[in-house]
Amino acid sequence: MLTERVDALSELLGLSRTRVSHEALDGAGELLERVGDRRRLSADHTVVALAGATGSGKSSLFNALTGLELSRIGVRRPTTSAPVACAWDPRGASGLLDRLGIAPKARFARHSALDAVAERTDDGPAGLVLLDLPDHDSAATAHRDQVDRVLKLVDVIVWVLDPEKYADAALHERYLRPLAGHADVTIVVLNQIDRLPEEAVEQVLDDLRRLLDDDGLAVGEHGEDGAMVMAVSALSGDGVPELRAAVGQVVAERAAASRRLSADVDGLAERLRPLYVAEGVTGLTDRAREDFTASLAHAVGAAAAGRSAERAWARAADEACGPPWRQLRRVRGTGAGDDALDGRRPALSASRASVDEAVRAVAAEAVAGLPAPWAQAVREAARRGGRTLPEALDAAVERAAPDEPLRPRWWSVVGTAQWLLALLATAALVSGTVTAAGALRLPWWLPPVLLAVGALGGPLLTRVSRFAARGPARRHGQAAERRMADAAADCGRARVLEPLAAELLRYQEVREQYGVLIGNHFRMTELSTAGQ
Repeated sequence: MLTERVDALSELLGLSRTRVSHEALDGAGELLERVGDRRRLSADHTVVALAGATGSGKSSLFNALTGLELSRIGVRRPTTSAPVACAWDPRGASGLLDRLGIAPKARFARHSALDAVAERTDDGPAGLVLLDLPDHDSAATAHRDQVDRVLKLVDVIVWVLDPEKYADAALHERYLRPLAGHADVTIVVLNQIDRLPEEAVEQVLDDLRRLLDDDGLAVGEHGEDGAMVMAVSALSGDGVPELRAAVGQVVAERAAASRRLSADVDGLAERLRPLYVAEGVTGLTDRAREDFTASLAHAVGAAAAGRSAERAWARAADEACGPPWRQLRRVRGTGAGDDALDGRRPALSASRASVDEAVRAVAAEAVAGLPAPWAQAVREAARRGGRTLPEALDAAVERAAPDEPLRPRWWSVVGTAQWLLALLATAALVSGTVTAAGALRLPWWLPPVLLAVGALGGPLLTRVSRFAARGPARRHGQAAERRMADAAADCGRARVLEPLAAELLRYQEVREQYGVLIGNHFRMTELSTAGQ
């Protein structure tokens, strides 16, 4: 489990380095190194550190636990100026002691039983490395720095408190509260109980438990998980056997190192939570993508271009199917012409203001609920695409219009019929004049009938042609609008939606890795991915 979480943290950092500031990830790389270092060293040893304030009796308790006078005890403070270590079965512990920075002259070995649990083995609690640390409230800054450094590296912390300073604000605010998540590898010892009346010991312990609860440090009682709280007297020996037994039990379990590292990972994961956990559902909805493409279609004037193409097609049909004089006007180049059929707008140019607004709107939809670093990355992706989108839209829409649209055959048929009707009317007029002059013998009614057919047939055919052209003109306009809208949508998808989708997918990956990091293989909410 810890291996999976550490791998997830490593992957998380790799995915985040270009999106999240180094300051926000401060400590994550250090934790990975610390975990790697500890896991490479002896897993058969458990490092237990005695930490406390000046005069708390750490050194006396250290000597009582080891059964040797290893740490100096005196009135002059601080007495312990550097960490002192005693290792039971020190074979293989040198790497740990080097990592802890324990000077060779401060290293001691012990081969004896420490408690009832250990006495069942040949060499005692094999694997215990017990440290006596300098005072955390020492006037010497170097001493405090040593304490802070070593406390990050040990497996178990035994806080040695005394009746006078157990409620010290510096202890609780600087150490116990920040390490509240490490309750499973914490033992809190009230030392020097020989200085208290018997009835006062429980009162002080109860008050201490209350303070620990305020710190968020769970206290394990009646076999529950959490920090152990014990009362001892290094001077009289009261409670020391029980503390020995507790330490021996922790060592025998061989799990403290993993628990400590897991607690460190938990603390980091909680600190990183605002960087990776979104508020609600994130991603682009189908509606947001549709609104974006519709806005781009409006920006390039697809609807207006479609209406223009429809009118141009209708005018061209009217000229091609109209009376001969109108057809001659088209031939002379004064009519609508074939180029009116391609649905182009003169000097095509997408509205930059409309495009910018569309990009801002879709980016706002995409970042809704995202943590700040990922929201910023999505906005940057949208801005990068939006800068060149107007020019790209102009070029894409220009390419979308056909160069030479085909003219329907029925236009030619109707145009020829118009010429025939005009010729018929002309012939009827001439024949009627000649017949009236007596130069031609025709039935009197034939010229008027032919003239009526030619004169009335042409306008009637024009009206019928206009009606017949409405549907094709409308479809031509719709096709031109659709080509422009599709071209704009393809361009917007390539320039904006796909980069947004890539950022959202990257966030989905880090969110999944964060889920593994916190040890919760919850099912992630599926992100709607733009451009798919």
